[in-house]
Amino acid sequence: MIRGTTKLIAHLGYPTESFKAPMIYNPYFEQHGIDAVVVPMGCKAQDYAAFLKPLFRLSNIHGALVTMPHKVATIALLDEVMTTAKVAGACNAIRLGPDGSLIGDMFDGEGFVRGVLRKGRTLLGARALVVGAGGVGSAIAASLAKAGVAELALFDAYTPMAGGLGERLRAHYPKLKVSVGSNDPAGYDIVVNATPLGMKEGDPLPLDVERIAPSAFVGEVVMKQEITPFLAAARARGCAFQIGTDMLFEQIPAYLEFFGFPAATADELRAVSRIKY
Repeated sequence: MIRGTTKLIAHLGYPTESFKAPMIYNPYFEQHGIDAVVVPMGCKAQDYAAFLKPLFRLSNIHGALVTMPHKVATIALLDEVMTTAKVAGACNAIRLGPDGSLIGDMFDGEGFVRGVLRKGRTLLGARALVVGAGGVGSAIAASLAKAGVAELALFDAYTPMAGGLGERLRAHYPKLKVSVGSNDPAGYDIVVNATPLGMKEGDPLPLDVERIAPSAFVGEVVMKQEITPFLAAARARGCAFQIGTDMLFEQIPAYLEFFGFPAATADELRAVSRIKY
């Protein structure tokens, strides 16, 4: 039940059709008697800068979840940016400080890494390829570096974006081997699609799946369907994999803490979620 006392958490992005977070947060809030609700708000890129700060003038706004295409643009609109978001150059969570300031952090990478580790894969010393250096790709790369991978390859169709991420990673992790410019997955232990490819019918695959070693672990960020064409092709190669919503479930406990709500585990959230594709 939404009432006058309900805290609003905006889910900002465009388009909204693939949003899954409301189907996880809202059942959890309902079950635990938390007077809050996640509301999808479709905001196009050209309107975002003008929309964000007025949104936080609402008296009942508590925070925001940020998704594509706004994660990178959000950084410049905040009053305070946490370290992980600085490294990633992107933000996916905003809370309102007691003084009215906007505070941002990034949890995509944390969710992705927690999911991989829970599946028994080793990241320490691994070689990883991240295709897509936008908001989610940057966050995953930052968290993989923090988790101790030995080598990190980055690719983005917009080369300067991958180059900028590479520079930030080298600055914060000087011992990490960073390369930029190739999406060839041959020889990598971890291969991640962090592009939007797979959200639309007929999208090409983000890389040549036939070049992935069957022993590699493959990660996906697209959440429009559970098994995307990319994951289907990787599964056919014999690869272990992680679906897009796994990253979401694993990061929500960190989100809840950030927003000041009671803690939860990923398994608790899965048990109450009402995700539909």
